[in-house]
Amino acid sequence: MIDGAREAGQDETIRSVVELAQKLVRRPSRGGIDDYGPVLGVLEEWLTARAVPHRRLHDGEGALVGLLAEVAGDRPGPWWTLDACVDTAPYGDSTRWSFPPASGEVRDGWLLGRGAADSKLAAAMYCHIAADLAAGPRGFAGGLAVLLDVDEHTGGFGGARAYLADPQAARPAGVIIGYPGMDEVVVGGRGLWRATLTVHAPSGHSGSSRTVTGAITRAARLVGLLDAADLPGVEGASGFPLGPKVTVTAFHGGEGFSVTPDRVDINVDIRTTPSFDAHDAETLVRKATSELDAELPAPLPTDVAEVASWPPFRLEEDEQPATALLSAAREAGLAVRAKTAGPSNIGNLLAGHGIPATAGFGVPYEGLHGIDERASLAELPDVYAIHQRAVEELLGRACGSP
Repeated sequence: MIDGAREAGQDETIRSVVELAQKLVRRPSRGGIDDYGPVLGVLEEWLTARAVPHRRLHDGEGALVGLLAEVAGDRPGPWWTLDACVDTAPYGDSTRWSFPPASGEVRDGWLLGRGAADSKLAAAMYCHIAADLAAGPRGFAGGLAVLLDVDEHTGGFGGARAYLADPQAARPAGVIIGYPGMDEVVVGGRGLWRATLTVHAPSGHSGSSRTVTGAITRAARLVGLLDAADLPGVEGASGFPLGPKVTVTAFHGGEGFSVTPDRVDINVDIRTTPSFDAHDAETLVRKATSELDAELPAPLPTDVAEVASWPPFRLEEDEQPATALLSAAREAGLAVRAKTAGPSNIGNLLAGHGIPATAGFGVPYEGLHGIDERASLAELPDVYAIHQRAVEELLGRACGSP
């Protein structure tokens, strides 16, 4: 699929991408568990050696949450961003792995270890694209930013938030997120509205002759009301292919055996769509809590505390950066489809700031967030070339050799 005149140079580039990815996998960076300094240090050393401008990103409390590389063109224009997280999911039960979670070994054409697929291989690839751009003529408008963020797998998205809040950073016209998977490009996703519901009741002794409707009983009834909530279906009019969804994801309350608890906390996660937004989600939850409080009265009303709210998003295939990535893949002879995803991602966070984003198009993988995570390297040359071609299209730069 790759033009023969470019193969020799790309072979060396691909070897270098794999070597950098191996070093990253060998630096444990589990979200909320490991120190992020060592893994970001590997990237800083690599970028410094190739004179790629970069700097650290910190959150409002001064914690290290990412690294930002920036390559500016020779005239004003839109900036585009490649984003890959370099923190990872936890290992789980490491005794069940058939190789060390921080292996970094290449075996039978696979890069082994936690983060190999999500998303240290993409981070290594994006650094090379930035270095290639920095080393060549700057005959393009705007610029390319590479966001190497951490605090992603915690759900805090500290790196992305720090980037968006950084007054020195150019606001991106669009973002390509380097998640793995070669069959599709995610161009949209359901949004979310999350809240913690606190259910109250009188406390009491479980053996008392006085009957008390405890918080657990009331909370169970509330879960039933939420499960039975009437939701709209798929939105044919808007073209959004998924409907909203309500899920209770946590239920905490009580201890021991002899006390009827006076409080239970419930986490509820509602996936939203263009025609069922955060306001609708909150209205649904408050209707359920009002029904509960009327049916099973308590000394205090049920509390609803919003935790997070992200809008849904969906790009058309003729919107950038979706067009550049899909076109480059199809020109390379790959049958890649545009997908609207059920789970949310950083694209939703970006959509809340009015920034279009795609997610996905990387190498095939196995064991993502599970046991024996690994990323296939056989397809890496094509994935690299397609991302490079997409960046060149976005920057209006003629294709060159890697």
